[in-house]
Amino acid sequence: MGVPAFFRWLSRKYPSIIVNCIEEKAKECNGVKVPTDTSKPNPNEVEFDNLYLDMNGIIHPCTHPEDKPAPKNEDEMMVAIFEYIDRIFNIDRRDCPDAKSDPGSPAPRAKMNQQRSRRFRASKEGMEAAEAKQKIRQEILAKGGFLPPEEVKERFDSNCITPGTEFMDNLAKCLRYYIADRLNSDPGWKNLTVILSDASAPGEGEHKIMDYIRRQRAQPNHDPNTHHCLCGADADLIMLGLATHEPNFTIIREEFKPNKPKPCALCNQMGHEVKDCQGLPREKQGKHDQFADTMPVSEQEFIFIRLCVLREYLERELTMASLPFTFDFERSVDDWVFMCFFVGNDFLPHLPSLEIREGAIDRLVNIYKNVVHKTGGYLTESGFVNLQRVQMIMLAVGEVEDSIFKKRKDDDDNFKRRQKEKRKRLKRDHPSFIPGGQFSPQALGNRSSPQAICNPRQAAFEMRMHERQNSTTSASPNTSLTPDGSPSLGGGIKRKSEDSDSEPEPEDNIRLWETGWKQRYYRNKFDVDASDEKFRRKVVQSYVEGLCWVLRYYYQGCASWNWYYPFHYAPFASDFEGIADMPSDFEKGSKPFKPLEQLMGVFPAASGNFLPPTWRKLMTDPESSIIDFYPEDFAIDLNGKKYAWQGVALLPFVDERRLRAALEEVYPDLTPEESRRNSLGGDVLFVGKHHPLCDFIVELYKTKNTEAVDIPPELCHGIQGKLTLNDNAVLPDQVVESPVPMLRDLTQNSAVSISFKDPQFAEDFIFKATVLPGAKKPAPVLKPGDWEKTNNDGRPWRPQLGFNRDRKPVHLDQSAFRTLGHTMPRDRGMPGMYPNAVPLTGYGSPYARPLMGSQQQIPKLLSNLRPQESWRGPTPLFQQTPQRTAGAAPLLSWNRMLPSPNQFQPAQYQGLGPMGYPQRPEDRMDRGRQV
Repeated sequence: MGVPAFFRWLSRKYPSIIVNCIEEKAKECNGVKVPTDTSKPNPNEVEFDNLYLDMNGIIHPCTHPEDKPAPKNEDEMMVAIFEYIDRIFNIDRRDCPDAKSDPGSPAPRAKMNQQRSRRFRASKEGMEAAEAKQKIRQEILAKGGFLPPEEVKERFDSNCITPGTEFMDNLAKCLRYYIADRLNSDPGWKNLTVILSDASAPGEGEHKIMDYIRRQRAQPNHDPNTHHCLCGADADLIMLGLATHEPNFTIIREEFKPNKPKPCALCNQMGHEVKDCQGLPREKQGKHDQFADTMPVSEQEFIFIRLCVLREYLERELTMASLPFTFDFERSVDDWVFMCFFVGNDFLPHLPSLEIREGAIDRLVNIYKNVVHKTGGYLTESGFVNLQRVQMIMLAVGEVEDSIFKKRKDDDDNFKRRQKEKRKRLKRDHPSFIPGGQFSPQALGNRSSPQAICNPRQAAFEMRMHERQNSTTSASPNTSLTPDGSPSLGGGIKRKSEDSDSEPEPEDNIRLWETGWKQRYYRNKFDVDASDEKFRRKVVQSYVEGLCWVLRYYYQGCASWNWYYPFHYAPFASDFEGIADMPSDFEKGSKPFKPLEQLMGVFPAASGNFLPPTWRKLMTDPESSIIDFYPEDFAIDLNGKKYAWQGVALLPFVDERRLRAALEEVYPDLTPEESRRNSLGGDVLFVGKHHPLCDFIVELYKTKNTEAVDIPPELCHGIQGKLTLNDNAVLPDQVVESPVPMLRDLTQNSAVSISFKDPQFAEDFIFKATVLPGAKKPAPVLKPGDWEKTNNDGRPWRPQLGFNRDRKPVHLDQSAFRTLGHTMPRDRGMPGMYPNAVPLTGYGSPYARPLMGSQQQIPKLLSNLRPQESWRGPTPLFQQTPQRTAGAAPLLSWNRMLPSPNQFQPAQYQGLGPMGYPQRPEDRMDRGRQV
């Protein structure tokens, strides 16, 4: 799930880390869709080596999208997932030797608590929304309103996207089919190595990816200049990417577009929510009502997050002079990642005084830079925490906690005051009456020709009656009316306050801005007295253990599958006194939950249909020994927030021993299929017939060797690990049956799969958090001069944008804009919320198209375009002279686009260039392709 508001804060503070993705769209020819050739160079001017897919960020938007109609059934969901992966591969294609796909899997106990909270919330909110919708529907129909017939369809329960369900098991089968199909048919997949880690393999998707990267980095054959690209929507992927210390790491994710319009769930009309529905007839949309039932749909765009640029930002921000020890940027990055944990993560609640929206990370960095001179060293090292130094930082935060709480209250009061004044202003400036229908105001230029007025007498009468009714009811708000409409001489009605339309504020019993806030906090949140030093120390010790566990999880892997934070709330920073002597060791040899066991730990009773019948009964039977784990209703503490989704779900914590004891009685009831779904699995490696490793794997199956065999790294792009035969393998010349009825079987399969296991290390092995020897630092993107100008004279800092740092800016004067305005559609605006992101230019842009017919004269008209040749792109190879002068740019082998003679055509691809990523040496080993 990640850290709320972290990505928004990061993208605003460090805008140059964002780059818009350029995507080549599939073309249609005579009604036939022609897929994009993914074997061609990447139009984004960057070449990736390894592509990783955190499937959790793909499954959810494909199964229950927010901006388009949802798939009708599970088969359509699987096809949508396939198409989504195709889009990602199309964007990240070229030189991707290794693709690793990781759906969600059984998670550590610390993560299960958050999953439990989310799933209970989703179930409760879904039922409450359905009840409210039905109630409003009945009220509207009772008043004579118009509503379309209610559709009878089964609501998709997103809780099924959890390891152990039939949905996830079917998804694993579909992904195996999809990989085999692409290896057989897509030329861009020809030399890929694909590793699938499905929901049966224990661990969260993103952390299984990080574990793979750590283990490969520790191998002697690993290339330290490997360029990683990770697809995922969680904000904590940014911190995980920094924790690898890989110099070339990029994240691709969907571009966030807030406030997307949604139709009303009752009347299917736009412009209002269910609670505001009046049951009015639908107004005519368009000349022939052709837009009546259409929902505004726009294909989701993607962005790149360049961690190499973020490292540049952090290096400028964290560099400190006159330290009593040697400054190490890599260690300071680790400390920055560690400090981000205090503002929230998936395993611990954030400290009350640290809100990311209030600049908590900047405050922590400033305190860190002031205190680090006294600590004698860094806070962390390769995932291990120095608690004595952390204590100094936290106590420094504790000294300003009181002022933080008071400033928060002042800012909140000022915001409410501004909102109140805004409501008054809007109410004052809003006209008392706006005519509707044929007399409604129209924007200038909207009507192409005058329209005749129909029945003007009746329309004018309705307008007068509406105006008279409004003046009667609103002219004297303190006067009550008799049944005949005359003013009453009796008592009046109490006048509403000016801000009566504002939402009621939740009661705050803590009042952190007033003296005694700590006493009230512990009394209300923990039901103990603040003077109970023993309990407070217990809370602090659990939180300190959590900090150590989370950092170890990010840098070394899961330290304990059983540990979790046993409270709903965090302590104060001023309570972190005497933590230097607290133990931070974890039990060894712990095991993860099995898939069905995890379902019992995170599901509410309403989602029990995904469990075996006898297991489901434990959730609902009043005589069940664990019935208290599944409350039908529970409280949500807003904890100073405004919305319920921001609050704390006060659910009981699951006692693992009681849960396992109850499940022992129902384990014999599992069918063989359910027992298979409940078992822990592993990773599967796929290659096509053109891959160098294919013949080696086929030979293993022929010899029926049951022992684990090392992968020859020279055959698999340097990847190392163990291979073992797979009972359900995809084998050449064997039919691969399609699990989706609408898709064909693979009757001429040439791909092969085999079980794969990462290199293993001793339990006490420590993965070093440092840049590997031989790694080349990417070419700088940020300009030191611009940074200095910002710090010195306050001029706005406009950092370089885009992958290619050598791209020349293009300038148009007014005449050129007028020319473009006559030939380009005016509704082709740039989407998205990142004004600082690199624009989608004509270089492979989906918004660019070749100019045909009379439009070919446009380049001649653009005489004021500077530089003159900017739109023509690089000179094709066959037109380049073989002579090279000193300092001249080398010929680029990627430019194979040959435009037709005498025809202007925008360059489809641009030179790779440094763009913040290092050029590969010419003598570098050709590693083929991996996914």
